[in-house]
Amino acid sequence: MDHFLYRNGVLHAEDVPVAEIAAQVGTPVYIYSAATLTRHFRLFQEALSPLPHLVCFAIKSLSNVAVLKLLGDLGAGMDVVSIGEYLRAKAAGVPGERIVFSGVGKTRAEMRAALEGGIRQFNVESEPELMALSEVATSLGKVAPITVRVNPDVDARTHAKIATGKKENKFGIPISRASEVYALAARLPGIEVVGIDVHIGSQLAELAPFEAAFGKVAELTQRLRAEGHDIRRLDLGGGLGIPYTRGNEAPPLPMHYGEIIKRSVGHLGCEIEIEPGRLISGNAGLLVTEVIYVKSGEDRDFLIVDAAMNDLVRPSMYDAHHDIVPVVEPAAGVDQHPYDVVGPICETGDTFARARALPPLAAGDLIAFRSAGAYGAVMASEYNSRPLVPEVLVKGEHFAVIRSRPSYIEIVNRDSIPEWL
Repeated sequence: MDHFLYRNGVLHAEDVPVAEIAAQVGTPVYIYSAATLTRHFRLFQEALSPLPHLVCFAIKSLSNVAVLKLLGDLGAGMDVVSIGEYLRAKAAGVPGERIVFSGVGKTRAEMRAALEGGIRQFNVESEPELMALSEVATSLGKVAPITVRVNPDVDARTHAKIATGKKENKFGIPISRASEVYALAARLPGIEVVGIDVHIGSQLAELAPFEAAFGKVAELTQRLRAEGHDIRRLDLGGGLGIPYTRGNEAPPLPMHYGEIIKRSVGHLGCEIEIEPGRLISGNAGLLVTEVIYVKSGEDRDFLIVDAAMNDLVRPSMYDAHHDIVPVVEPAAGVDQHPYDVVGPICETGDTFARARALPPLAAGDLIAFRSAGAYGAVMASEYNSRPLVPEVLVKGEHFAVIRSRPSYIEIVNRDSIPEWL
């Protein structure tokens, strides 16, 4: 469910006409719904109740500080994978004790900054990282709370580029080696073992892979406790998918995901941490763009829009589908026409959809890419010296720009010419 609906023939974001935002802010523009973000976060809270738990929003899916503040004020923790994301979480007012630091390549500088600023735990992914973290923590006179991310060799049955739980993936340590790695952690002076971490991938459309992975974590918990480790937290990662195509079968709901967690690990007495991103933010966002030209080709027609692959890279990178809708609702029964929806960048990869059935459209019309809240703005770039897309947050009848579009002068002035050139 989202809060982007037609009213009187015009697409609205909550109570604000999308065309009004486009007129004031320009296009392309990302628009987020506070009501949708709130609802999706609360679904996870309800799904894990009454287990002790912390829902940590995966900042990598949508990192705007205003969004993080909205979720943080609801009680969300934050899952970060860089010191930049950590600083965004802190800027949003989220305390360090609700921030989990994940990622395979944490640097010593990042470790130091997080330890000095406060951190709930580090999800450690290798023995070299574990030893580096111990050295940094010891140098500061601190002890770093850690989980070890284990790789359960479970096929998440998702896109190859976002699968993370198979033995050939770069993430975590093989679950078969967990005992020796935890034994090393227990010997290191700057380390406190607090739990286990697992994450098998993103955009999962079924629950069986989760159940397989969580079952292995439950067995590991009992084994590590028998070996003397105080396993009191289980970080189960994220990965639950969203429906990108309306009308098709939807992925499982958070409540069913919660039932799997309770059945698999609920008996262990551990605090449960999860790291959802896409399901909270994905359907909470639109990318709105204007048609520049309608071009007739040899055997197809093209909608050339002012958004491009640098603004929304998912279709180019993942062959991802996003539903595309006109901002002005078409009349009932209007004939649909197949268009290739493309951007202005000089690459064939700058294509959002091929032969997509849409009502007849003309230059100046607005269309919206649905389900663009996750991995949209955060993956945008300034390729072709195109300004980053502004972001807008809507709450009821109010909206505000929460990231402005930079001017061309600002972009150019970031470069510098050395004196000797």
